[in-house]
Amino acid sequence: MTGVWVLVGTLVAGLLAGALLARRNGRIRAAGPARAEHALPAPVAAVLDTSATGPAVTLVQLSTTFCAPCRHARAVLGQLAERTDGLRHVELDVTHQPQVAQQLGVLRTPTTLALGPEGDELLRVSGVPKAPELLAALEAHLTRARPTD
Repeated sequence: MTGVWVLVGTLVAGLLAGALLARRNGRIRAAGPARAEHALPAPVAAVLDTSATGPAVTLVQLSTTFCAPCRHARAVLGQLAERTDGLRHVELDVTHQPQVAQQLGVLRTPTTLALGPEGDELLRVSGVPKAPELLAALEAHLTRARPTD
């Protein structure tokens, strides 16, 4: 009988953990003061376009080689950037650059950082982002946040 209770307890704990992870996936978090003040790692700074005609927001997606959700995030972010003025998407593979993820405080992939033209972190999304919610959160930072369909 003890074995049945252990099995039930394990199943309940697994379901609760799964529900918590699903709830946190794709959640948008505003950049805190500590994150906004840190200098960007060189690979991230290198992908920013700081020219006067550059994008208002650059979405830097941190991915790893064998990450299945990263491919889905790439598709969502790529399509969003294609149809939104002032938005650019760049994917950065951190498989062989764990120090980049560590410097940015990234614990899982995919993680997407929304960076302003000067490299200031506007927000971050852990997991696969939801395009409408991300666009709404970035609307204040974009010159025109309406898709150009």
